[in-house]
Parts: sequence; C-alpha cells; structure tokens
Amino acid sequence: MYTLYPAIKPYARHTLQVDEPHQLYLEESGNADGIPVLYLHGGPGAACDKHSRRFFDPQTYRIILFDQRGCGRSTPHAELRANNTQALIEDIEAIRKFLNIDRWVLFGGSWGSTLGLLYAQQYPSNVMAMVLRGVFLCRETDIRWLYQEGANRIFPDYWQHFVAPIPPDERENLLGAYYRKLTGNDELARMFAAKAWSVWEGHCATLRPNQEVLDSFSEPHRATSLATIECHYFTNNGFLEPDQIMRDIDKIANIPGIIVHGRYDMICPLDNALLLQEAWPAAELHIVRDAGHSAAEPSIADALIRATDEIGKRLKHEWGED
Repeated sequence: MYTLYPAIKPYARHTLQVDEPHQLYLEESGNADGIPVLYLHGGPGAACDKHSRRFFDPQTYRIILFDQRGCGRSTPHAELRANNTQALIEDIEAIRKFLNIDRWVLFGGSWGSTLGLLYAQQYPSNVMAMVLRGVFLCRETDIRWLYQEGANRIFPDYWQHFVAPIPPDERENLLGAYYRKLTGNDELARMFAAKAWSVWEGHCATLRPNQEVLDSFSEPHRATSLATIECHYFTNNGFLEPDQIMRDIDKIANIPGIIVHGRYDMICPLDNALLLQEAWPAAELHIVRDAGHSAAEPSIADALIRATDEIGKRLKHEWGED
C-alpha cells in the first residue's frame, strides 16, 4: 500500500490580493521546474493542512496550495462578502497568471472536485489532467442528502448532535435555520452551531472512527470557517445553475482524469462519481472498496498517490523528460 510522501516545507509563500476584502494564502513546494499541480481543498471553508503537500512526488511536481476565500491562512476569516463559486474560479485563474503557469494539473477532493470541474469547464485549455476524490456534483439532492434527509438515517446518533442547536419547529429547513444561527449576533450560539455542523461532517467522513479527523473538524478556527462558508454556499445551491456540472460536461471531454471514490462515502455518495465517469470518456474511476470519504483513510490515500504518480508519468514528456 502506498503512503503519503515525506513531509516537506514550502520553498515560497505568497499573499495574493483578490477582490476586496480578500487576501489569499498561497504556497509552492516540491520541484520548482516540475509539473504544476494545484491542490483544491474541500469545504468550502476547510483549508489546506499539513498533509496536503504529501500526495505528490516532490521530484515530479511543482506543488501549489492555497486557502480559499475566508479560511485557513487567507483573510478575513469566515468572510462571506464577495465569497461565491465564480469568485473562487477566478481566484484560481489569478493564481495561474500570478505564478506564470501555462497549464497545470488539478487535484481536488469533495468540494475541491466541484471547484476543479467548474474551473476546467470554464478554462479547459489551461488543464492538462485532473485527479478527483469524493466527487461532489453539488446538486440539490446532494446537499439535501447530508443536511436534511439521507445521511441522517445512516448516522441517527450523530444526527441528534447535529440538529441540537436548532429548535424542533425549525428543522424542516435545517440549512436556513443554521444560516440564521451562523450569521447571527450571538457569539456563543454561533460557536455552538459551527462545532455541531463541523463535527457532524467529521463523523460522516470516514468508514471507521478516526479521532485525528474529528479533532481537525472540531478545531474552533476551522469549524467556524467550514460551517459558516459551507452553509452560505449550500443555502445558495453552490451558486450554480441546476445540474450545471453535468450540463457542461462536454467542455472537458478530452481532459484526462482519474476519479477516486470510496464505496461507503456517506458525504458524497458513489452515484456522483459514477454519473460523472459515464459522461466523461477521458476519465477512469477507481472505487475504493474499504473506505468512505476522507483522504485521511489509508486506502483513499493509496489510490490518490497511485493516481498522481500515474498522471506524472503520462505528462513527464511535456517537461523534456524520458
């Protein structure tokens, strides 16, 4: 089984000013002359972490990480103004231009897969290949599955903690009720709601209980941005038109891709990946039989590293290597 590459430090860090009031944290590591790969984290609002650089061979790839608007080391924290999907797509394009990159590989999981697909559909000539994990098509049914009706039947015990901040008479529309809590003036209520939202996602993320994942999701700084920004996006249906990704799938028909998806993914059920692969002839689907959603699960990490190694081998000739 493949495991994460050894930990490395960035060789460059940047702050990129985009629309007011947002400043993005951006870093580069690995081989400065290697194949550019952009890591697209999940959420929205989750940010990169200490393991994000480690899915790539640092001798093969120029590894680029950034924290999306309002999360991680980007500022202002949990800011919702000018924070929407089209803005994130344009941020990616701004990063490409800032770093003087012609074309690159996209690596995204969960919401990162959504964002990668949307960017590739808007700028297909800029994308050499994609590696996607835990595909999230951001349809109304996908949002409802996790936050209203679906996953609650798999994890009814954890669901009780998720709905606890919301009065019973407001639970017919949990997204709306949570949005009022997360954007309200009561700081204690905001934090209680943010932690309940984030921990629910942490419980659903892995096939087997994983304390490191739960600790990450419950960390207050991350929980605040994750819950607030996710609720903002999902209340607005991801700022997408209905079934937008599948509607525009022909735009990426010739971009090669590898899709990694856990069979027991309870955050983004497997039908997302199957539907995508069936409509995207240049992509191959790897169903991981003993995993859920999280890249922290060993079998998912194994499949992702095999995928980035494979894409690296296919693309090396473009960098003048044998």
